[in-house]
Amino acid sequence: MDTRNAAEATSTQDRTMIERTSEQDLIVSRTIEGRPALVFEAWTDAELFRQWWVPKSFGLNLLSCEIDARVGGGYRLTFDTGAEPMAFFGRYLEVAPPARLVWTNEEDEGGTVVTTVTFEVDQGQERTRLVIHDRYPSKEALDEAMASGAMNWNPETFDQLDELLARLGSSTPR
Repeated sequence: MDTRNAAEATSTQDRTMIERTSEQDLIVSRTIEGRPALVFEAWTDAELFRQWWVPKSFGLNLLSCEIDARVGGGYRLTFDTGAEPMAFFGRYLEVAPPARLVWTNEEDEGGTVVTTVTFEVDQGQERTRLVIHDRYPSKEALDEAMASGAMNWNPETFDQLDELLARLGSSTPR
């Protein structure tokens, strides 16, 4: 099932695929313009992460971003929603640079979502194929996330990651 919005830009539509593959599984894939090691760093370094994670169109302010990307370490993202701050948090189950990250999403009372991200070389060393697998605790939890639009993956976020990597790539040796 493709959950893309028809109003999204064609280039984004062509590059980001969101598919429900079972009652509990959501797969997102996207080709990113950057080497796997640099893309992995952008996911695990708090200063880089905060520059691309929040879609600008959401109008949210990321108040804090804490990342301890090691097995047993955790993350915590706190947003200013205009009312009460909202936090997303979990712990890392697997950290295998630059190929794989696995973490929990523990803020939901409906159970823990486990996210696995793989970073694969795509067309030479300059592109990365991201494959993100979200495993929800139940069919109902995934149904609710999809109905509410509360899924974590927005193509705009990945566009912002591409923009950040373009800036970083022009300033780092290859």
